[in-house]
Amino acid sequence: MKDLELASLFEHPLAMGSVRSWFRLLWNSGGVDARYLTRVLFVTLTTLLTSPVRVYERVRYGRAVRRTQIPPEPIFIIGHWRTGTTHLHLLLCQDPQLGFVSMFQTLAPGFFLAGRGIIQKIVGYWLEKGHPTRFIDNVPLRIDAPQEEEFALANVTPHAFLHVFSFPRQAADLFARTTLFQGIAPEALTEWSTCYLEILRKATLNTDGKRLILKNCAHTGRIRALLELFPDAKFIHMCRNPYYLFLSTRRLWQVVLSKSQLQDITPAEIDRLILQFYTRLMQQYLAERVLIPAENLLDVRFEDMEANPLGEVRRIYEALGLPGFADAELAFRAYLASVTDYTKNDHQLTAEVIDLVNRHWSFAFDAWGYRRLDPTTAHDPARSRVLEGG
Repeated sequence: MKDLELASLFEHPLAMGSVRSWFRLLWNSGGVDARYLTRVLFVTLTTLLTSPVRVYERVRYGRAVRRTQIPPEPIFIIGHWRTGTTHLHLLLCQDPQLGFVSMFQTLAPGFFLAGRGIIQKIVGYWLEKGHPTRFIDNVPLRIDAPQEEEFALANVTPHAFLHVFSFPRQAADLFARTTLFQGIAPEALTEWSTCYLEILRKATLNTDGKRLILKNCAHTGRIRALLELFPDAKFIHMCRNPYYLFLSTRRLWQVVLSKSQLQDITPAEIDRLILQFYTRLMQQYLAERVLIPAENLLDVRFEDMEANPLGEVRRIYEALGLPGFADAELAFRAYLASVTDYTKNDHQLTAEVIDLVNRHWSFAFDAWGYRRLDPTTAHDPARSRVLEGG
């Protein structure tokens, strides 16, 4: 791994989260590498310093949150990371009838209601001035923009996928328990459900009771648990060409680890985890998707969204029986016009990558209808500029 930048030691996605959850993570981590102790100290201090605000929120808003009813048919955008889920989420959130979990809520889920004034402005200033776009791609960051609620979960409970980036040497076990719910204790699963529902109640309260549209790639492995909470939920599943998905996911790991990790692993170990996680996640999804009523599930290809985003959004509304496309169409068009100059990252597809993906993800080509390439004919590396909004 590259040498750490000093500034990166004083930032971490769990910095404003639960003290109790943070100490539980450290206790079960298997150890932290010495060069990350500054990062550990930073998170520890910030979680402690923000504790009084979390206590105030529980006192001030606890009853209102508990009384809030989540609309019974949330819309879940799922799919492996880097399949374009973020792009679709940001686009659909332009529909004014839909509510979402905001960036500020994911950063400070324990006190975002109490902090909607001055605290949100301070955090927003730091975020937008210091980090105008996401580390992994060029998607702009705004404190009030839609965000993946898995970040909020990571800040309130140890049972969240994103902890694999803090403790990568525990990644295989964390992934199985937090994302596939394999080997998770019943009380831990109950804790996960309780924490998740509180996050959604707060988001519902914050958006005046609107139907929620939620993007969470880890949910791809949690279909059974989600249907127990929301039997009538709608699901939009994103898929992508496996070759470019692998390259994009590799970059995701490299970038996010540099900002989050408390343990070192090698590039070879990163590749092994990517290959293993995709296989396990997608095979569990393929097994569990039959539990979703056919009228509540739609597959969307990354490439189709990139080629005709408005047409795909219209298809989503029609297939899932969602109202309001016509009323939101102007907002969709305005958003799409605003991102026409979006800068995409380059990825080089090599024979080595083709062979690696063919050997480990063979099932994905049949499942999603993509064409296999022959690595022996890849004399010149194919190049593709791809949308990095996933």
